[in-house]
Amino acid sequence: MTLRITRRHMLGATAAVGATCWLSARNLLSAGQSANEKLNIAVVGCGGRGAANLQGVEGENIVALCDVDEARAADAWKRFPNARKFHDYRKLLDEMHKEIDAVVVSSPDHMHAPIGLMAMRLGKHVYCEKPLTWSIEEARKMADAARQYKVATQMGTQGMAEAGSRAGIELIQSGALGQVRELHGWSDRPIWPQGIERPTDKPPVPNALDWDLWLGVAPERPYHPAYVPFKWRGWYDFGTGAVGDMGIHNVAMAYVGLKLGLPTSVELVEIAGRANETFPKSTILRYEFPARGELAPLTFYWYDGGNRPSRSLIGGGELAKNGAILVGEKGTLYSVEWTGAHCQLLPEEKFRDLKRPAESVPRSPGHHAEWIEACKGRRSAFCNFPDFASSITEVMLLGNLAVRTGKKIVWDAAAMRAKDCPEADPFIRRQYRAGWTVG
Repeated sequence: MTLRITRRHMLGATAAVGATCWLSARNLLSAGQSANEKLNIAVVGCGGRGAANLQGVEGENIVALCDVDEARAADAWKRFPNARKFHDYRKLLDEMHKEIDAVVVSSPDHMHAPIGLMAMRLGKHVYCEKPLTWSIEEARKMADAARQYKVATQMGTQGMAEAGSRAGIELIQSGALGQVRELHGWSDRPIWPQGIERPTDKPPVPNALDWDLWLGVAPERPYHPAYVPFKWRGWYDFGTGAVGDMGIHNVAMAYVGLKLGLPTSVELVEIAGRANETFPKSTILRYEFPARGELAPLTFYWYDGGNRPSRSLIGGGELAKNGAILVGEKGTLYSVEWTGAHCQLLPEEKFRDLKRPAESVPRSPGHHAEWIEACKGRRSAFCNFPDFASSITEVMLLGNLAVRTGKKIVWDAAAMRAKDCPEADPFIRRQYRAGWTVG
């Protein structure tokens, strides 16, 4: 019988992550902020993921809404008629920084850091959608700012709040699998166009959209519906492709449980459908992670665009559209769909009588609720920037360095550079469009 990691087999986070995430939150309480009073929250990006995030925090005071597209924001603006409305996040933060406690960032990837960094430097708590940033330097700056300004942060890896995800982490660390030397993660993404070239026609900009503000720090280009909404994820200038979008979800549990940190290298195994300005139609990537204390070195394979690992890894049968497989010396953990909240231990007969490890970390009150509690000084959120979001984002963005350069990336983490690959530099440290700055 398949062992399901459910409430009966709940486990918590790693000791290192858990201690930081759950015990240090007393340093995060805003000056004068009561643990019981409602937060004043500004939401930047109100459509798509922004609408879901707005729903997640609507029990607090929504005092400001910002979106560059009035059509996408229409429902949110109608639901919160008393909130001040803005198109430009800079104007919102300039005018209302004394009135707001926290900011939710749900913009396209390329604007996460500009908005998040400005908010944190004003002392505001920040919730940011995944991936944390467009570039590696930005990811590190976001973590540094969270530490410096002692603000509560959370990245939108929603599945990590599931009891099963935290159970899986403790299962991995219990030693049930033995040494894990191989990890496979995959996604059904892209579900947006990739492997295409820039359109040549120039349709008019919709009246509801401020195109210049939508572009933000990205290089200037004419408006086209090939970019918005949602389809921006496949374009180099705006998104981070399939590995940026879903790698952060699908291997999050394994990443924490295996204490992976940063890899030493990443390279392309397979690529199809290259284009000049969009991510390819499909890829397979291979990462190498070093030993971590007593944990063995590990190879991580990433698959997207219809690619999948061998079904033999799970004993045959169909693989889920999204998932991860941890191959250990004593057995295999098959994580089904996003993040790892639903798992199977294989072979089934070997683990039928497995005794669950004891819980060691409190379970989440809910992904957004975690962040709200952190903002009020109760406990830090699990997917905060310094301890989780920055490093796992860097891992996935390193895959994109291999995709964009076509070369093996040998990563010098201390210097934040790809050895013998200077062509990767513009994707590690982004140059912003004239008139836009990100400190």
